[in-house]
Amino acid sequence: MLTVRDRKNASRDIVPDKPHAPGKPHALVIGSGFGGLAAAIRLGARGYRVTVLERLDYAGGRAGVLKRDGFTFDRGPTIVTAPFLFDELWRLCGQKMADHVDMRPMMPFYRIRFEDGDEIACSGDDAEMRRQVMRISPGDLAGYERFLKKARDICVKGFEELGDMPFGSPLDMLKIAPDLVRLEGYRSVHGLVSRFVKSPKLRTMLSFHPLLIGGNPFRAPAIYCLIPDLERRWGVHYPMGGVGRLVDGLVALIRGQGSTVRYGAEVTRILVESDRARGVELASGGTIHAEIVVSNADAAWTYGKLVGKENSTRWSAGKLRRARYSMGLFVWYFGTRRRYDKVGHHTILLGPRYRELLDDIFEKKRLSEDFSIYLHRPSATDPSVAPPGCDAFYALCPVPNLDGNIDWASEGERRRQAVMRRLSSTLMPGLESEIVTSSFVTPLHFRDVLLSEKGSGFSFEPVLTQSAWFRPNNRSETIEGLYLVGAGTHPGAGLPGVLSSAKILDKVVPHASAFAA
Repeated sequence: MLTVRDRKNASRDIVPDKPHAPGKPHALVIGSGFGGLAAAIRLGARGYRVTVLERLDYAGGRAGVLKRDGFTFDRGPTIVTAPFLFDELWRLCGQKMADHVDMRPMMPFYRIRFEDGDEIACSGDDAEMRRQVMRISPGDLAGYERFLKKARDICVKGFEELGDMPFGSPLDMLKIAPDLVRLEGYRSVHGLVSRFVKSPKLRTMLSFHPLLIGGNPFRAPAIYCLIPDLERRWGVHYPMGGVGRLVDGLVALIRGQGSTVRYGAEVTRILVESDRARGVELASGGTIHAEIVVSNADAAWTYGKLVGKENSTRWSAGKLRRARYSMGLFVWYFGTRRRYDKVGHHTILLGPRYRELLDDIFEKKRLSEDFSIYLHRPSATDPSVAPPGCDAFYALCPVPNLDGNIDWASEGERRRQAVMRRLSSTLMPGLESEIVTSSFVTPLHFRDVLLSEKGSGFSFEPVLTQSAWFRPNNRSETIEGLYLVGAGTHPGAGLPGVLSSAKILDKVVPHASAFAA
């Protein structure tokens, strides 16, 4: 894998492995997050000559990689579910992902540790999960099993049937309204879970998942109860070498198709003529023309910065200002001189409050003294990410986005120290004296580096009025030839979501042969 330093020294343009076939229509992809990379591969497989334009000097966007003092840290996504969506991309190029990426199933998926020290090891082992439910709340077993059946029904409809279907008009929403009512999608995730189980611990275990895609379990619609079933059916996985291996693998597939990835290529404007996208203008002053443009930039950035207001009538500056955005993220990357072998690959360390903490984060936009932590220890599975005898970690805390009046210039280090003390007093004794490398990011990084509106970690918050057609559409509502992929469009954030947004292009972008007529 190329490090950031390697990529800075590399050519700005990745030279294709083979020349483009003459006469192919040109597609531009703005941004090289997973949505953009997947879009480039799918467009290449449908006959386009593709150029990916990345403003940073590395691919991946939120899924970038930090290499520091012999440690390798995934900057963003760490949990891979529905890995078949990645395998599809390799198969489109006549290859098998397994020949290039060593994907390891996690068992358990993750551990949830409560404030009282109790733990639940979540997995796809149904018998073991039933035993844990019986241990915590025997009276909830029947309700737990009914919830799993409900989650299965929701996953079949919400993910398998609708996850890669475009929502291009209000009529598309009306068509699914009966299913939404039948599946109780009008409830919140926590509200639906609470219908089936009474134990606060089980309610937390079954309802926290919207946080993985930027949502509040008490506001996110119950359609997101599909996530637990997604995990049970297809597992939770880790690619050896880190998620960055998937990024590099997709870049290699793009090269193999004869397409190009350009780093340091900042797009400042999407060129629109007669209500049709015609190409882009670069910060360097140059322009690139194309038959279609796909934006993997944050959807709010696309309509707020890259498209003129005369072409943003549905997503006006006022509407973007009034939209609800996901929470922000505080992420601390650190390495230790020793190993903590009692810590699993994925651990969720909960604080003393659940609903009240989420209310502080999403509604009051207040940085609370208490917090919950998602702790990623990839070196539990993969020794290559840390020097011998050492451990690599990533500690993430949901925090308010930049609508909150928080001085991150000072609060960032304060929060890092608080996280360190919490980990030292619970899972990692003596941590303060074991750290050998350390770096953190706050919502300022998401705003200034990733160009995410209000420093949000996942673009628009997944609430019912910002889902499906109510999100920016995959095919622009106002500009012909402009398409959107990534967390801010349908179906939403998370790896399955952004990969599915690229899959939707197969249904809404004309085949390259249409331009030869």
